[in-house]
Amino acid sequence: MKERTMLASLIEGLTDAVGFVVGALLGYGLGVTLGLDLFAEGYGTGSIIAIVLVGIGGGMGLQAARYFRAPKADAE
Repeated sequence: MKERTMLASLIEGLTDAVGFVVGALLGYGLGVTLGLDLFAEGYGTGSIIAIVLVGIGGGMGLQAARYFRAPKADAE
């Protein structure tokens, strides 16, 4: 089994965090573009949809960061 260094773990954590935050911000921006208020008082339909968009965006950003960080197979 390959031993992971502390630097590799730090890089993995930082890229995951950046991917999640960027994705969440894109989800928030999409919600604002659609006229949804994430911070509206109460939990109306628009607020719930905006929360879902932020969550989906964060998850997609995290998966994108992991995809781009993964080792690439050699094309032969």
